Amino acid sequence: MRTYSEILDFLYGQLPMFQRTGPAAYKDNLDNTILLDELFNHPHRAFKTIHVAGTNGKGSVSHMLASIFQEAGYKTGLYTSPHLKDFRERIRVNGEMISKEAVVRFTESFLEKDSKIEPSFFELTVSMAFDYFRAMQVDIAIIEVGLGGRLDSTNIITPEVSVITNISFDHKSLLGNTLPLIAAEKAGIIKKGIPVVIGETHPETSSVFLETAKRIQTNLSFADQEYHTDNRILIPDGKQSLCISRNQTVVFPDLKLDLLGIYQRYNVPTVLKTIETLKELGWNLSNEAILKGLANASKNTGLMGRWQIIGNNPLTICDTGHNQAGIQLVVEQINQTSWEQLHIVIGMVNDKDQNEVLALLPKNAHYYFTKAALPRATEPEELANKASRHGLKGSCYPTVHQAFHAAQENAGKNDLVFIGGSTFVVAEIL
Repeated sequence: MRTYSEILDFLYGQLPMFQRTGPAAYKDNLDNTILLDELFNHPHRAFKTIHVAGTNGKGSVSHMLASIFQEAGYKTGLYTSPHLKDFRERIRVNGEMISKEAVVRFTESFLEKDSKIEPSFFELTVSMAFDYFRAMQVDIAIIEVGLGGRLDSTNIITPEVSVITNISFDHKSLLGNTLPLIAAEKAGIIKKGIPVVIGETHPETSSVFLETAKRIQTNLSFADQEYHTDNRILIPDGKQSLCISRNQTVVFPDLKLDLLGIYQRYNVPTVLKTIETLKELGWNLSNEAILKGLANASKNTGLMGRWQIIGNNPLTICDTGHNQAGIQLVVEQINQTSWEQLHIVIGMVNDKDQNEVLALLPKNAHYYFTKAALPRATEPEELANKASRHGLKGSCYPTVHQAFHAAQENAGKNDLVFIGGSTFVVAEIL
């Protein structure tokens, strides 16, 4: 029997992995996924699911839904990606990560079956999650799409409801370089007779979803056409409080959320419309479970890296937002935060639209350009060179930790240190 670290070496080292190699690890079909599903005797058929896709917000929405189901007393699986600190973050039941023993057991059983399948890292991990959720006899599992939707390994499930948070530009080389093309890939999770919740109405993509739902014969609703976040305040217990109305009537005057990003104002309506749809299907999700679930979302599910405060004096915050739409909202929140000087530790990966992101970043900050420890990461000097064309100035550091320590040393106690640009930069800090 291999050890857990030997199993991780196999998963990371021998299987094609998007995090490490980028588009080369992406499979444009579900062949391996279907073969793995047959190999393990269709584990996903043993439990109910919710499927969550979208460009931004799908991780937050997945965790909030899982937290609500946990508070309602359901045994709840949660599959998300990528992980930040520990591989096992990807697969949780009632907030608890899969055990090391279960990771070893599943991978050993795959290797012992001596099949001719040569899966990617993601394909095998999805299969592991489904097998674990069956073994743990979950009532429901929240399944976050990895990339796109139509060809994602998670897209063999028939969920209770399909959720698509929003559409913006990301992974253009794989999903398309227009919003309608990206929307069409995400719409690939829509299935006949399964209700669909779209988080945000957008003039370029709404028709794609409406036409898909009509063709496939299912009901579709737009969360933001019913639910609105009317105002937001930070409260002393370290949470944000939202006033939520539905069709112009206040339904939650003081909805507390332990996720502090202002972009959660778009995600909460998506969650509430999804819960409303699930209640119509017979799930017992009380207002108390909703309120408790949202107030304790990160506590119940272990969510990290979403406008996460990791230090004070100087205020130190990290966020995994990494594409145009995500960075735009992060910058909005930076501008709403009080500070004397702004320090930004930033690294990016090669297959992102770096110029579009750099153009959005504040010019009145000192930048610490760095790179995460993975082959796809852009060299700090190259990133600094691009950034200078957008009026961004700073210094280069070979590692994330060196950049972070330099920022901490240079910052006064009333300054703000922000870490971001890539999920992998945040992962190294956490």
